[in-house]
Amino acid sequence: MEVHHHPQLEHKPKPWKEYLLEGCMIFLAVFMGFIAENIREHIGDNNREKEFAKALYNELRDDSVVAATKLRYRVEKEQSMDYLYAYFKDSSLTVLPRKFYPAFTTSFYMINIYAFEPKDGILSQLRNSGSLRYFRSVALQKLLGDLSVAINNMRYRNDQDYQYFANPIKPFLLKHFDFHWLNQVRTENSDANMINIMDAYLRSNRSVKNEILNMQQFDRGEAANMVDFYKQLIISSNANQLNAYITTNKKILQELRQNYPLD
Repeated sequence: MEVHHHPQLEHKPKPWKEYLLEGCMIFLAVFMGFIAENIREHIGDNNREKEFAKALYNELRDDSVVAATKLRYRVEKEQSMDYLYAYFKDSSLTVLPRKFYPAFTTSFYMINIYAFEPKDGILSQLRNSGSLRYFRSVALQKLLGDLSVAINNMRYRNDQDYQYFANPIKPFLLKHFDFHWLNQVRTENSDANMINIMDAYLRSNRSVKNEILNMQQFDRGEAANMVDFYKQLIISSNANQLNAYITTNKKILQELRQNYPLD
């Protein structure tokens, strides 16, 4: 039986320079992979940041137009309230001019069309998902916090205004407001909003019979005070809550335009 002898393989230790080279190559590969991953995440974050900025910008830009329109409407409402206050104080309550019921309607009946409800769908989505961190501008993050406060204050003030409408204004309307007059005026402009209906009525030569109902229970001093108090609520809301929202909205739009390529 033959015995085959295998030659002994000699394992010589590598020079330390080869070990160092291999270690450097492994480190470099890991490091480059880490850098590549960071670059990928950075590009993704930048893209998301731009998308969020554009969505937020569009929402706030649209809301800024609505807020400016509502402010103009509310200033016009103040003028109607001035007229109604003066009329209640010392004018005839039985022979009513054509301007009386439009002013009465604008001052007391038309509520929702003058209320500004700020939209915060995108802002809430960013806040709830933690995506506000994508905005690296400290100034922008602070302004977004200010905007949240302004929105909450605006909604709280809207609730206060509506509570005053619910009582005492609504019971006052149910007792003294001629809704039949309003129905007649609406017939020719059924598709228009109430502001346009009142404007169209005043510009036309049309005259619809109107009266203050339940005159025996009507207190002109109480009615005048109600108008004046409600006007002070409107003025205060315009000067404080609505103005704060408009100012903050404008600053955010400017900050977004400075930091992002927005159309």
